[in-house]
Amino acid sequence: MHDPNEFFQSYIGRTQALLAQQDLSGVAELASALLETWNSGKRVYLCGNGGSAANAMHIANDLLYGVGKGKIPGIKVIALTADSSILTCLANDVGYDSVFSKQLEVLGEPGDVLIALSGSGNSPNILKALQTAREIRMRTFAILGYSGGKALNLADVSVHFAIDDMQIAEDMQLLVGHMVMRWLCMDPPARG
Repeated sequence: MHDPNEFFQSYIGRTQALLAQQDLSGVAELASALLETWNSGKRVYLCGNGGSAANAMHIANDLLYGVGKGKIPGIKVIALTADSSILTCLANDVGYDSVFSKQLEVLGEPGDVLIALSGSGNSPNILKALQTAREIRMRTFAILGYSGGKALNLADVSVHFAIDDMQIAEDMQLLVGHMVMRWLCMDPPARG
């Protein structure tokens, strides 16, 4: 049996090493795009699978409510992972690879933002969502782990954490979401 303290220190060490060498320019671009979206009243959409689906909902919550803290309206945001009836209908009728892209076809507009969360960057439904968003003329961002997969070059801006560990890759999704949220809280747009 592995020593838990040793394992936890190793996990923290790998996370720290990853963060120490990370280029954050993509995070800054995402933050600026979200501020612009907030100011213009456009929408943000998030998608992901598994733990990334839960992270999409968490980040959506932070953008909808957390940035304004109830004092001013937050960002118009939709987690495409949140409605089980829509997801199961689309998965059953058109295929799981279209569960996000079909929603974007109906809801997305030029100037909106898509944030795709993926450990591998190769999930067919993520790739299709990025392609559909591009066709709609939305700005696309991806927060990725591992090699970044096909999504790395498909998104307009990719925030890539090159680590072959799904849990740390998913940790990084929330870290980016929280950094951007806290930055947006510092200087929210005037509302009145």
